[in-house]
Amino acid sequence: MALQEKPEISEMAMMTTKASWKAMVAGAAALMTMVAASLPANADTLEDIKKAGVIKAATEMQFPPFDFLEGDKYVGVDRDLMDEVAKELGVKVEYIDLPWTSVLPGLEAGKFDLVIAPVTITKERLARYAFTLPISEGTAALMKRADDDSITKPEDIAGKTIGGGKGTSQLGQIKEYAAALPGKVEFKEYVDSNQSYADLAAGRVDASVNSYPNLAYAAAQRPETFAVVLPPFGKTTYFSWVSRLGEKDASLVEAVNAALLKLGEDGRMSAIHEKWFGKGVDLPKTIPEPSF
Repeated sequence: MALQEKPEISEMAMMTTKASWKAMVAGAAALMTMVAASLPANADTLEDIKKAGVIKAATEMQFPPFDFLEGDKYVGVDRDLMDEVAKELGVKVEYIDLPWTSVLPGLEAGKFDLVIAPVTITKERLARYAFTLPISEGTAALMKRADDDSITKPEDIAGKTIGGGKGTSQLGQIKEYAAALPGKVEFKEYVDSNQSYADLAAGRVDASVNSYPNLAYAAAQRPETFAVVLPPFGKTTYFSWVSRLGEKDASLVEAVNAALLKLGEDGRMSAIHEKWFGKGVDLPKTIPEPSF
């Protein structure tokens, strides 16, 4: 009898296991169906923005004249441009202030729709992000103390200490430029450019690196303290806004580009540039091929 009972127990166990397995498979399939049903068939960021009536735009509000605070009010080139772009899109803007080192990672994580902090167009970034049309020139340059006669041209920084924003294209460019100079150049990296400027004014660094528009604005605000080193050492580059690569965000980038072109055609772009830079800027109407 014992030898006959074993097959019966084994068969029952197999039946129970099969039933459990079928239940697990059915449960997993039901869960996948529920998840799929909860996702939009054709996810589109622009469509979601228009449904919500709000576009989330992130920047670092420590980058004058593009993005900065006057008291508790956010102002600058990007604010003025984005306000006009939002009018064209028919939505409001939720502005998000983050340290520069958190801006692009936050975009990739899907925490907001668009980065309006000026991003230098580079080959590496073009492979990773979707760029809009340029919103400004962004050529890298240097700023010194106004009374420092030891620096009259970019190559005079040999043997000196340069301050720059951590993770910025301009800091990367000056490091590459300095590597070819005869004297070793030291570098200090800062969370934002204002800290670099403060150390420059205090004599803790000999020059600060940033884009020419940023430095020209800073020097114009404090001509007794700062002077731009001319000509700019960097190759001609441009600033743009960025979104994520992929079909989901493609229509958003197209809509922003159409709005920027309209601002250029009707004079609003020039008016904003004249307000902040003192002159209009002739920008490319396509994304330029980066030189680095």
